[in-house]
Amino acid sequence: MLAVPASKWKMVEKGPLSGADLFFLDLEDAVAPNEKAAARGNVIQAIKELDWQGRPTFYRINSLDTPYFYRDVIEVVEEVGEGLDLILVPKVERAEDLSTLDTLLTSVELNAGLEPGKVKLEAQVETAKGLVSIDAIARATERLEALALGPGDFAASVRIPQTSIGTVDEWDEAYPGDRFHYAMQRIVVAARAADLRAVDGPVADYRDEEGLRKSCLRARSLGFDGKWCVHPSQVEIVNEAFSPTEKELEWARKVVSAYEEANAAGSGSISVNGQMIDAASIRMAQNTLDLARGAGTA
Repeated sequence: MLAVPASKWKMVEKGPLSGADLFFLDLEDAVAPNEKAAARGNVIQAIKELDWQGRPTFYRINSLDTPYFYRDVIEVVEEVGEGLDLILVPKVERAEDLSTLDTLLTSVELNAGLEPGKVKLEAQVETAKGLVSIDAIARATERLEALALGPGDFAASVRIPQTSIGTVDEWDEAYPGDRFHYAMQRIVVAARAADLRAVDGPVADYRDEEGLRKSCLRARSLGFDGKWCVHPSQVEIVNEAFSPTEKELEWARKVVSAYEEANAAGSGSISVNGQMIDAASIRMAQNTLDLARGAGTA
């Protein structure tokens, strides 16, 4: 998922060429306060004029506690709601935040002659309050499709010292483990329980390819579906890291094949490479094959 500053039209035009599965136009952190109004116009123009090449049209609003929030929603959705698919909501701290946005969106959709609930949401969890309320947030509205971690703001919220967002720095040596493990696993569990996608936050230093790769593998090992990129150069590494390896695919195909053969023979006992296979193994194998189909590597 690639972040593109909505205030930079040349960058906006390049979004569809990035190779990312999703790209969103950012009205929040990437846009200075005096540029936010004009940036909304770029979002509207992009939804009207750009070929998103089959991707959902997608932008990020400012958080509900800012003076920009309501105009970010009303101006864009009233103008291009028919062509809009997704809104990314930053700094969600309570289920009520999404309920409030849901109500506002419904009113705008009705006014524009759109079906209520058409525009879907993704929610960023970036604070201690948000993580404490994660289960309620995940079930706040039928519009919600994904939860995303905002590691920089989360670190600031809980006072984690950090010099490099998304990758290991000197402070990690002081703690015998992954300092973000609890937050990451908590988000994944809440997302899965509510049948949502889980997206990991970005690596700020886009030049650190090895740090990005390690961060991707850590997130995938915990169950995340993908990762947010801040630069187009990161997309290829993220796509590769979140795609099944040939070794994973080989194992998954063997498991599914053995399961099908056992069923056909009326046998309840399944073994692959000397290991007994149970129902959980079969579900994991199916997950791998589903992921490969989604990545186009099946």
